[in-house]
Amino acid sequence: MAISVPSRQLFIEGEWKVPVLNNRIPIINPATEDIIGDIPAGTKEDIDLAVDAAKRALSRNKGRDWSSASGSVRAAYLRAIASKITEKKDELGKLEAIDNGKPLDEALADLDDVIDCFNYYAELAEGLDTKQKAPVSLPMETFKSYILKEPIGVVALITPWNYPLLMATWKVAPALAAGCTAILKPSELASITCLELAEICREVNLPPGVLNVVTGLGNDAGAPLASHPDVDKVAFTGSSLTGSKIMTAAAQLTKPVSLELGGKSPIIVFEDVDLDKTAEWTVFGCFFTNGQICSATSRLIVHESIATEFVNRLVKWAKNIKISDPLEEGCRLGPIVSEGQYKKVLNFISTAKSEGATILTGGSRPEHLKKGYFVEPTIITDVTTSMQIWREEVFGPVLSVKTFSTEEEAIELANDTHYGLGSAVMSKDLERCERISQAIKAGIVWINCAQPSFIQAPWGGIKRSGFGRELGEWGLENYLSVKQVTKYISDEQWGWYQSPSKL
Repeated sequence: MAISVPSRQLFIEGEWKVPVLNNRIPIINPATEDIIGDIPAGTKEDIDLAVDAAKRALSRNKGRDWSSASGSVRAAYLRAIASKITEKKDELGKLEAIDNGKPLDEALADLDDVIDCFNYYAELAEGLDTKQKAPVSLPMETFKSYILKEPIGVVALITPWNYPLLMATWKVAPALAAGCTAILKPSELASITCLELAEICREVNLPPGVLNVVTGLGNDAGAPLASHPDVDKVAFTGSSLTGSKIMTAAAQLTKPVSLELGGKSPIIVFEDVDLDKTAEWTVFGCFFTNGQICSATSRLIVHESIATEFVNRLVKWAKNIKISDPLEEGCRLGPIVSEGQYKKVLNFISTAKSEGATILTGGSRPEHLKKGYFVEPTIITDVTTSMQIWREEVFGPVLSVKTFSTEEEAIELANDTHYGLGSAVMSKDLERCERISQAIKAGIVWINCAQPSFIQAPWGGIKRSGFGRELGEWGLENYLSVKQVTKYISDEQWGWYQSPSKL
């Protein structure tokens, strides 16, 4: 049965509004290449309206409606949103699968995380009330000092297409918990579920303007949002190139940004591992979400003594992955999100071949799928560290392999990258794992696993993978400003200047 894609407009100040220029962008199902609907194409004019709405919502009723309301008030809305998403989970999962191509089982698991994330930040919103006016210990008894944590203001949330609703939630939930008001600009390649989040906000009567959703192209909507003078902070997840442009725009107004950008994460496999257990984690770390994960452990660094046997085992695991329409039962690898991305991935593979690498398995469209942007799980060997496939982010199901002989060599290979988001080390020697987790230059290290993500734990990178942390308490701090309040409590004159009355 065909899934019906709701026709939505832009969501501004609690209402659906036709874009000022009244243009739309087609939605293409990457598994079938069919047009299945369209989304509104917002532009600068719409961004201006959305930012104005967020500004009004921030200060409405002197902030008492939202920004300076009790955290428990905001928590009630976050829980209501979580409850509505729970009701609509199956429908949202299918919409996400046909929009961005991820297997339905993955989309449904993402929605469980979305629900948990809204509930988690509801708890932290309530906790904010008890943390206000936290005292600061001072060396002078004549002063008392305390801290206020206040919402940073109007925030721009620009999110990617690989986890459409989940990545939006990683930003929306803590921003609203903090008392900020927000403009969400999802990727034009996968916006359906973010517009459905707007409908859910309307259904739970979220105060108008607290969350506004403007879809559209990056240059038309994202750029004017990032550079808008009335936006107090920009939070972005996406490519390093776009992140750099956002930093440049924000710098003109000395505006804070948090960036979660690309990656080229290593997975180091030592000779003492359980081969099948490690092979599955290695495949999962690179091919999950159709290989379209910023933290994908796409550089395999394997000990030379087990390399041949381990890589052969990997090939068997890769060939056993079910590639199909995302809605088909048991699907574990769907299509690349768009034709443009599909061509990029295939170009990476052909360049690797032309540079002398060996395509051990995969590298092309699966024979049984004549339509859709499908790429087989691909494993590439005979790679050198100067090759494009080793150095640049592919964002597809492509794993590159190199061998090492010593622990020092493995660490050197792992750290030889401009990126620093994720990393993994696989070994039964836990002391070695701990040593390597300290030596690896990355924001996240997984030991004997790859890609687990928990709402309670910080997520983010270093180097060209960006800065700032999402999730956990760190995610909430992203949207809070710290204010020091200090008062003089002595009855005595301060006494720095000679009093005129004593002259």
